[in-house]
Amino acid sequence: MKRQIITIDHETCTGCGLCIPNCPEGAIQLIDGKARLVSDIMCDGLGACLGHCPEGAIAIEEREAEPYDEKKVMANIVAQGENTIKAHLQHLQEHNETGLYNQAIEYCEQNNIELPDSREATMATTPFTGCPGSRTMAFERKDAAEVEPEHQQSQLTHWPIQMHLISPNAPHYKNADLLLAADCTAFALGGFHNDYLKGKTLAIACPRLDEGKEIYLDKLKALADSAKINTLTVMIMQVPCCNGLLQLARQAAAEAKRKVPVKCIIVGMEGNILKEEWV
Repeated sequence: MKRQIITIDHETCTGCGLCIPNCPEGAIQLIDGKARLVSDIMCDGLGACLGHCPEGAIAIEEREAEPYDEKKVMANIVAQGENTIKAHLQHLQEHNETGLYNQAIEYCEQNNIELPDSREATMATTPFTGCPGSRTMAFERKDAAEVEPEHQQSQLTHWPIQMHLISPNAPHYKNADLLLAADCTAFALGGFHNDYLKGKTLAIACPRLDEGKEIYLDKLKALADSAKINTLTVMIMQVPCCNGLLQLARQAAAEAKRKVPVKCIIVGMEGNILKEEWV
């Protein structure tokens, strides 16, 4: 199958080993003085090790790889003790990988392995080890009356927002009205936050420059079927390449089991709305 997985530049790697404790699955080992991915099935592709290499030798690529195997990962890390299990469970929680988390819990129960603390305790006692840019967060916003007039309040309520980083299982997407916006729209549209983002969850993408758009298709279908979003609003620029994002959304809506209404908003380069209609 074709999926996201880490790649290590062995020319750049100095063998410092800093990435190894930051891989909750134990997929990286030092071999012949270099960090190496020991098995495709042990790398979930979520990138917890990113940002821990001082040489920048680790990246995420999309290639043909064996499917990730949660049970084999659990078999590998159980022998390392409770702290390792706890770190792995937290890693899955922070990336909202509910299915994999449940598989890990099931493995422990089937093999009579004592589970670490509850989800809340695990989150509180184990430090975050993943890439800060991909950590799921929700924000509380003040009422408009509490905001000083000269400061316009952001209407963003969660993080991350880039399509490659979001998880359809994140709680803020459940039963939400989703705004899928091309990257440039927020810069072109002066009233983006109050007029279009307020009350919605957000995902952003660039239909021309982003790679792995089939991943976007799968995530949009999961948002429709699993997160059960109410509506999907696609905001694009008037430039032709932006139409790719709308076509991707329409394809996802057509292939999803649930039928989700799709609206298209086209933004002019001068910051005006050229078209707004349900499609």
